[in-house]
Amino acid sequence: MDIYNFLKHRRSSKVTALTTPAPTAEHIRDILSVAARVPDHGKYFPWYFIVFEGDARVSVGQHLRAAYAIENPEAAPAKLDLEAERFLRAPVVVAVVSKIREGKNPQWEQMLSAGAACYNLCLAANALGFGTNWLTEWYAYSDSFKTSIGLTKGEHFAGFIYIGTASAPNEERDRPDMSHIVTHWTEKTTTLNKGDGYGQIGQGISKLGFIPAE
Repeated sequence: MDIYNFLKHRRSSKVTALTTPAPTAEHIRDILSVAARVPDHGKYFPWYFIVFEGDARVSVGQHLRAAYAIENPEAAPAKLDLEAERFLRAPVVVAVVSKIREGKNPQWEQMLSAGAACYNLCLAANALGFGTNWLTEWYAYSDSFKTSIGLTKGEHFAGFIYIGTASAPNEERDRPDMSHIVTHWTEKTTTLNKGDGYGQIGQGISKLGFIPAE
């Protein structure tokens, strides 16, 4: 499939539909190599990767359990068991960590680069035939969990990319009507198409249109 059609039809997989076969060690190496080929003003490499696979997905569950218990002291044991199984939903989970480097270039650009690394990682895995889902969830913002894994001050999870073989077709979702978010600017332009009204989709408050799913 050529690049345009690949990108036009790329979709995320449901995390619950990701199963074996898992990416091999060679696949993971190649996927991460592609993930690192993103715009990076200043060549700071403001991101790094943590791979969870095999028994490591079970081991990290104890850190998830402990962090959740700290932040939710009233949580029932069954709920703690459920949180401990988060990384078992796919054969491989890759954490992309945003790490701000010292230098003259804006921190915002470094964070954008980490986001680009997340997406490139998804694209690389998809191109090899694997399904992906880019998630954050509560543990991406948990200071307890970040510390227990080894992150330090100024480091943040840009996302967790769940990777596996999709056991069900990927579902299409609503896409924005481009006329609501694109402005071909001229000196006479008085209003920008900012997509106002697209917030909180699914709660019934958006009045903007969507492009039909293909």
